Amino acid sequence: MNIGIIGSGHIGGTLTRRFQSLGHHVTVANSRGPQTLTALAAETGAKAGTIEEAAGDAQVVVIAVPVKAVPDLPAAAFRDKIVVDANNYYATRDGDIPQIVDRAVSSSRWTAEALPGAKVVKAFNTMTAGHLLGLGRPSGDPTRIGLPVAGDDADAKRTVMDLVNELGFDPVDAGTLDESWRQQPDTPVHGADLGAAKIREGLAAAKP
Repeated sequence: MNIGIIGSGHIGGTLTRRFQSLGHHVTVANSRGPQTLTALAAETGAKAGTIEEAAGDAQVVVIAVPVKAVPDLPAAAFRDKIVVDANNYYATRDGDIPQIVDRAVSSSRWTAEALPGAKVVKAFNTMTAGHLLGLGRPSGDPTRIGLPVAGDDADAKRTVMDLVNELGFDPVDAGTLDESWRQQPDTPVHGADLGAAKIREGLAAAKP
């Protein structure tokens, strides 16, 4: 599969490494340009490109950038794409985004509104990069960790859930984008590294 990664920080860099090692064709981009990604490309075998190139012919595009940077992305490049929102909103970093602060919308719904036409799926936001890199386990392993996946498009969500499984984690259907606040920071499942059954319990127990 062709996968685009927007963002080369902890999560973006980790997913570049993991997906490329699994045989996917990864193009990674950031806001500073492909010339700043030569070391990551050399290490992983991924291609360094522009944001438009990373989205290009990708079947899935992962966005792992500060939430405040989402409106600066070239929205047209993501139209009709499966876009994985791996971001978390932090007011200290992202500033005051009233719709999110007032809980009028989840951060992923806000992202979807900034990228009209994209099939946005929330995933990879509940686990640290180090654990995402090293804690994947084979299917059926009793120590396997669950990762929640939320989205409105059933086919897009299934595609992302399959990728989660391939990475060595149990995908847990977390509902729609409007329900994705249940996996945001300060909820029972965020950073908890729980098994799939406990993830389901934590999602249900989350309070707005």
